[in-house]
Amino acid sequence: MAKDNTTKKSKKTILFIDDEPAWLEAVRLLFKETPFRIVTADGGKAALKEIHKKRPDLIMSDVRMPHINGFDLYEQVKHNPKYKSIPYVFMSSIDDFDAKRTAKELGADGYIEKSSDSDQIKTIIIDLLSRVKGG
Repeated sequence: MAKDNTTKKSKKTILFIDDEPAWLEAVRLLFKETPFRIVTADGGKAALKEIHKKRPDLIMSDVRMPHINGFDLYEQVKHNPKYKSIPYVFMSSIDDFDAKRTAKELGADGYIEKSSDSDQIKTIIIDLLSRVKGG
């Protein structure tokens, strides 16, 4: 039984933030058979609660959301010393040059178009998580 607990603790946690329930459900299905713990939030406020509850190993955030957009959320996360080192990747359903430039200027770890194929998304996530040391 102790082995099961160890396995659970060693799972990397990915927090997906998006205001589109269909996208969050697609993400859950995409990562169902992976060794990752998937947590979802339907917006910036919910994401902040999840981050404080259990520090994720990676944050994947939509850019355009009501109340707190992805860029504002990024700044709130990165200004907190406890969460500053968490890799943060933006996602968007549109190919937006200005959003990509802003993400790069802010120092984001990546920018993925939601239309990317699932293998590409998994590859990016695995690459980023392989660089994460403890949490």
